[in-house]
Amino acid sequence: MSAPSLVTNNSTLSNTALGYENELIKLFTIAAVFWGIVGMSLGVYIACQLAFPEFMSWQQSWLHFGRIRPLHTNAVIFAFGGNALFATSYYIVQRTSKRKLYSPYLAWFTFWGWQAVLIGAVITLPMGMTSTKEYAELEWPIDILIALVWFSYAVVFFGTLINRKTSHIYVANWFFAAFIITIGLLHVVNSMAVPLSAFKSYSLFSGATDAMIQWWYGHNAVGFYLTAAFLGMMYYFIPIQAQRPIYSYRLSIVHFWALIAAYMWAGAHHLHYSALPDWTQSLGMVFSLILFAPSWGGMINGVLTLSGQWDKLRTDPILKFLIVALSFYAMSTFEGPMMSIKTVNALSHNTDWTIGHVHSGALGWVGMITIGSLYVLIPRVFNRKSMYSISLINRHFQLAVTGTLFYIVSMWISGIGQGWMWRATDTDGSLIYSFVQVVEFSHWPYVGRAFGGFLYVSGMFIMAYNFYKTVTATELQEDEVSETQATHTTSA
Repeated sequence: MSAPSLVTNNSTLSNTALGYENELIKLFTIAAVFWGIVGMSLGVYIACQLAFPEFMSWQQSWLHFGRIRPLHTNAVIFAFGGNALFATSYYIVQRTSKRKLYSPYLAWFTFWGWQAVLIGAVITLPMGMTSTKEYAELEWPIDILIALVWFSYAVVFFGTLINRKTSHIYVANWFFAAFIITIGLLHVVNSMAVPLSAFKSYSLFSGATDAMIQWWYGHNAVGFYLTAAFLGMMYYFIPIQAQRPIYSYRLSIVHFWALIAAYMWAGAHHLHYSALPDWTQSLGMVFSLILFAPSWGGMINGVLTLSGQWDKLRTDPILKFLIVALSFYAMSTFEGPMMSIKTVNALSHNTDWTIGHVHSGALGWVGMITIGSLYVLIPRVFNRKSMYSISLINRHFQLAVTGTLFYIVSMWISGIGQGWMWRATDTDGSLIYSFVQVVEFSHWPYVGRAFGGFLYVSGMFIMAYNFYKTVTATELQEDEVSETQATHTTSA
């Protein structure tokens, strides 16, 4: 099966000729790097609070863990990840459709509206204004703004696709389309609330229903926001950077439909041993196990794109980011289904093992695929021949991998140890370890986590410097580099 063309030859098509909305993408790219540093720095800050409790003793309430932790998650997911997704999806949909963005004014509203959402989070969350829902803590006025921005995003993206000059819809756009539709639906339903004041509301749902709606949202935010959308990046930027066809275009379509068909039903595995009906918990577990197949199918498709040219990994640190990201994707999508099995979940639930799993996906998969994609995107959208320094990208890669491994191994040690210590009993059934002893056990793993996070965010500072030196360079490229002759023949 032949894959469709990603782009056309440089000599026949250029940014200027098609009037691509590059200025908007530039701002989203700058915002992604900026918010990445902010969000990850907040993560290191609260990791230090957990490792060294005395670190908190002098602080005001708005600096404490309970206030900053939701700000950290929102900043990393919606500020860093969100801005990167806007940038890459707008970039990709224009070039694969050979059309400028539909409704440029509405596209610009998505930028300023999204930044307003993020500023709202920075103000309200440290003040304790929160809905208390995981990954959905923002209160109802900000939720309404999110819905407006998201609706505008859908209009721009799908309007561009509808007006495309190509006969096909490239597979990356399928993943972005599913992400936009599903996240909009999830956000509206999960955010339904009864307002009591300007910044306080209560969920429209209650009890076990509220928990089920929350984790239907929460897990699918992982599935469609943190997985499907970033797979859209993967399916475009790995072939572009490797200058190779995607290994199997047919497999990419199978991957898409299998993933979106199964992911919607897996959220109940977050509620094992809860008031949720047992059959619902079991259904969530079964669909979680099914997800292993499409997830690894997509990973294999991305990795095998380098077949016959593995030597490029020796000299191209951007490809290292992209391929190692897929390795972490494989690991986290194996670990997640395994942890959804009830007998395993009995050990892992409410322990730091879950935190390690989340961050193997967040730092290893989402972080690295985003960083790699931005390294591909930045020279192109800013019209430069390449990034300022390849050696700095290498240093960034080393820090990112080392930091991620420090983080997740520390959390595996802490989490599995916590699970066994909480379950340990003597001959008469009494608990062997007190809660304080378990906390003491976790101290050094918490130090390891903070150190790993510090290494990771250090790499982001290197990226910011490399970014700055790239965009301030005087040497321009003639046109979009490397995106040529991309009509590919696959092995499928």
